[in-house]
Parts: sequence; C-alpha cells; structure tokens
Amino acid sequence: MIDLLILWLLSLVSLFFSPIKKVESNPNVIVVTLDGLRWQEIFNGADSVILNDKTYDGDIDYIKTNFWATDVNTRRSLITPFIWNTVAKQGVLMGNRNYDANFNVANKYQFSYPGYNEIFTGFPDDSVNSNDKILNKNINVLEYINSVPKYKGKVAAFTTWDVFPYILNKKRSGIYVNADVDTIHFKDPALSLLNEMQFVTAKPINVRPDLLTYFTAKEYLKAYHPNLLYISFDETDDFAHSGMYDQYLKSLHAEDAMISNLWNTIQSIPQYKNNTTLIITCDHGRGGTGKSTWKNHGQEVKESSQIWFAAMGPKIANAGEIKKPMQLYQKQIAATIATLMDQDFNEKNAKHPVGQPLNFILK
Repeated sequence: MIDLLILWLLSLVSLFFSPIKKVESNPNVIVVTLDGLRWQEIFNGADSVILNDKTYDGDIDYIKTNFWATDVNTRRSLITPFIWNTVAKQGVLMGNRNYDANFNVANKYQFSYPGYNEIFTGFPDDSVNSNDKILNKNINVLEYINSVPKYKGKVAAFTTWDVFPYILNKKRSGIYVNADVDTIHFKDPALSLLNEMQFVTAKPINVRPDLLTYFTAKEYLKAYHPNLLYISFDETDDFAHSGMYDQYLKSLHAEDAMISNLWNTIQSIPQYKNNTTLIITCDHGRGGTGKSTWKNHGQEVKESSQIWFAAMGPKIANAGEIKKPMQLYQKQIAATIATLMDQDFNEKNAKHPVGQPLNFILK
C-alpha cells in the first residue's frame, strides 16, 4: 500500500515539474524603405558642398548646428543615430563604396517602380519601365508569403506613395496595402483617429506625410500582429527632387527616429521580441556629391544604381559595417526576406527569375 502511495506521489511530482515544452512562434520580418536616399548620407553624413549651397539649403544654420561635424563617424551618427548606434552594432550595414563594398540595383532604369519591383520580386524586369499605375504582372515575395497557410492574412504594407497598390498588385495578391490616404476600415480607436488626421493634414509632397504612414503602420502592428510588415517612406526622394537639401536631411533624421521607435515597440510585444528581423534599404540612388545632379536619378544620372542595405535581428550575423570589396544586388533582397521567414522564394514558385538570398549575412 505504501509502495503504491509513493508511486502515485512520484507521478504527481513528475506531472507538475516536468519541463514545459516551448511553443515556437513563427518568425517576423519588418521591411522599411526610404525612397531615393543616397548611400552618401548614410555612410558620410551631411554633404558639406550641398549643405553650404543656399540654392539647396534654406536652413543652413539649423543643419550645421544639428547635423554637421568634421569627423565622419560623428557626422553620420547625428543624422541617423539608430542606424549607427543600434543596427550597425547589432546587425549588418552594406553599401559603403568608400571600401568598394558595392550594393546596386540590377534594373537598368534606376527609378522607383522598377526598384520596388526588383526589391520584392527579385526580378529586374526590363518591361517594368515606368512609374505609371499599372498592375505588376510579377509575383512578389509578400504575395508569396501570404499564400503560405500559416501566414495567410498576416502580411501588410503601409506606404506613402499611392502607386504601391499596383506595384504589389493588391488585387491579385490579396495582401493588405494601405497607401497615401486610403480609408482605414478598422474599429481600433487609434487607427480611426489616424484615418481622420490623414484627410485633414497639409500634404507638402502631395501625399500624406511619412509620419502618418508610420503611425498607421505601427498601430496596425499593435492591433493585428502581422508576421510580415512593409513600411515605405517617400519624403527623402520628393524633397531631393525639389532641391531642398535641408528638408531631405530633416526627413531622413525623422525616419531614423521612427524606425527606432518601431524597434522599441516590437521589443515590448511578446510575438515580436527577439523574434523579428528588421530590414532597411532604398529603391534607387541619385546623383553624386556636390553636384546639381544629386536632385535626380535614372539611367542618365551617374550613381543612380548605387544603393545600401541594413539588417538586424536574431537570424542576422553581427557583422557590423562591411568594409571589404564585394558586389551585391537589390534583386537578392526578396529571397532573403523569404529565407528569414523559413520559406523559399525561387523561380519555380515565383514563375520568373529570382536573385539568390544574401546568405552570408545569416547566422
């Protein structure tokens, strides 16, 4: 009888103190793009020639006070403190052509729609040759991830530019794409407030400010917990085209702060904490340092194919700033996103060529 009692007690102990099996959650990826942002500002900081030219800088004193330092490491950290103090220290940052660490677009057009097509389809398609609102025939990685049963309905994009519903082919892909002043059809109070704000705010670049794009995406993330989220900022490109270097730098600094705020937010949410990869990049480069061509980009403007790439997260190697010669391409980003979500985005399931993932940045 005593023996049976002991066995019963031992079984209870085993039941209550046996190791609890950890439930693995699906990985998350957040992609952020800064339209037309040059590698020069990321790696060199403010350009002294453009900064001191009153033609392009209407607020020279403010820019010098807040964004200028003679030391390049200090200077670039003044504009993008999160990228340099967090991403570069915990992840990887590529595209510094001072070291021949080259990152380029592979498409020949070197402007927005072809660039975003290349980022998300992995295919620098020559037939994608305008910024017109034409539905993209190419399958993109967001669409592919959304087709995976466990990620269905867990993919979303928030963009300032109103061409993205066509770039990402919202109709075919079925992913949630919120662009410019799309009405936000959700009951969440914060999202309803942001919806009202975007319709009454001033629009300096003729679409909603990047700030509203960001906060709408952030509140959506908090309310609906997507596994794959894309945020596209636009102001850097628009202010550059307008020749407003001061506003270009201010927008870059603000967007860096938004990305920092986003990273802090995801660390407070169990689904995302220590389970999220952040990717930051751009769609194209623009003209070179100290020339009026910095305002523009495209086939006729040298350096327009020159871009940069940053990433951090539990699956990203802590390689820091890459300072060795290499050649990488924008077309490799799509497959990298899929790999980070434990999926394989390739020519077979995309039905078009797809660049190889950036495997060397993975742990």
